[in-house]
Amino acid sequence: MRSGYEAVIGLEVHVQLRTRSKMFCACRNLSGAPPNSLTCPVCLGLPGALPTLNEEAVRMALGLGLALEATLRPRSTFYRKQYFYPDLPKGYQITQGPVAIVEEGHLDVPGDPRVRGAEGPVRIRIERAHLEEDSGKSLHDLDAHHSHVDLNRAGVPLVEIVGAPDLRSAQEASDYLKALHRLVVGLGICDGNMEDGSFRCDANVSLRRAGDTAFGTRVEVKNLNSFRFVRQALDHEIERQAALLEAGETVLMETRGWDAAAGETRGQRSKEAAMDYRYFPEPDLPLLVIEPEEIAAVRAALPELPDQRIRRWREAHGLGLDEAQTLAQSPAFAAYFETLAQLSGSGRGAAAWMLGEVSRVLNERGIGIEAFPVSPETLAGLVRLVEARTLGFGTAKEQVFPVLLAGEGSAEAIVAQKGLAQISDRGPIEALVAQVLAANPGPVAQIKGGKESLKGFLVGQVLKAGQGRLDAKLVNEILAEALAKS
Repeated sequence: MRSGYEAVIGLEVHVQLRTRSKMFCACRNLSGAPPNSLTCPVCLGLPGALPTLNEEAVRMALGLGLALEATLRPRSTFYRKQYFYPDLPKGYQITQGPVAIVEEGHLDVPGDPRVRGAEGPVRIRIERAHLEEDSGKSLHDLDAHHSHVDLNRAGVPLVEIVGAPDLRSAQEASDYLKALHRLVVGLGICDGNMEDGSFRCDANVSLRRAGDTAFGTRVEVKNLNSFRFVRQALDHEIERQAALLEAGETVLMETRGWDAAAGETRGQRSKEAAMDYRYFPEPDLPLLVIEPEEIAAVRAALPELPDQRIRRWREAHGLGLDEAQTLAQSPAFAAYFETLAQLSGSGRGAAAWMLGEVSRVLNERGIGIEAFPVSPETLAGLVRLVEARTLGFGTAKEQVFPVLLAGEGSAEAIVAQKGLAQISDRGPIEALVAQVLAANPGPVAQIKGGKESLKGFLVGQVLKAGQGRLDAKLVNEILAEALAKS
């Protein structure tokens, strides 16, 4: 960002809850169904239809509040937020009113040292997280002349998480969003699918002179549905506002959208004054009262939180922060890693395979870990062979792992059948090293003359002579000893 300015960013994150039914009716909460097939008089707002609050959505919101170490309000009310849009069949949205079920929480994220001047975690305040219903979905790319409306999403339970303006860069915003994503997926309250819109955010960003405490003019960037787009859109918007201010121009209060193809934010509508949503209490829903024993039951059912799991893995296995965060991306992925680490006896070895070959296969096939064809028990056998240096990593990756993917036996059986066991005896390796040195007097002389980079060439020649079955670490040791004696 241009010097002299500080970005002030706050995110509003919409999280679709994984309940079986919608927020106020019995319609299935399900994505991928035929358009307008999951509707009823309640979610369509037909006269005489009465809403009934989804208890599971309330429990999920309470669990989120506990995980955010927030204040849980024992009494809250629902309001009607009134506005017109084609995908809002009622003409209003039912949302929580002045008091939210969750208030005053926080989430710790890595700070951006480029803007804060020091390394270390930063505590981002959560102002509130309130329950509400989602709107339908407008589709503008199916017909050149008409827009289409799918009301299946109308009434789906949402929790909107309103973060305080404590973020200071696009990187911090992305890190915060990733931490929140890990949390809601880890709690099991959201599937986290950003492409489908079950986890999406709006960003509020303004600039002020470094050292100032007053906020600048706020611009809202709507419907960012990937971590990369959040980072790109905010970087662009920060630069755009800084250029305007440096030119002596005014930043307008407006709503902008992110055009990924053009790599820029574009104005959508001005926000010269706050919209009048004409809020009033929802007459068909009573006061929401949360009893202490209900909170205690939710607390007792909480799983290990992602950040707790990450800290445990880093201490137990010596993993880096990025490695542990990636392994904690979903409960299923985390569970696979836990089992693999335990059965193989090597957390670091298990992490290397999960973040390497396993992730590559999942990405190439477009599947989740639940559909991965190799069980952790089977893969653990391969990890054990590599960690014991019975099998070279290259051989394991290129000749054994593909066979495991095809479901053709255990790692041990494949290695025995194909004769792939790694040679770790010094005698045979010393003999091959002597042959390679004798066949390459030129490189040997150059190494003695100070050209150390040629050692890699000789190591490669020895490994080639051993047909990929030699312990590479031992080859390096023996080659160094031989060169020192020659």
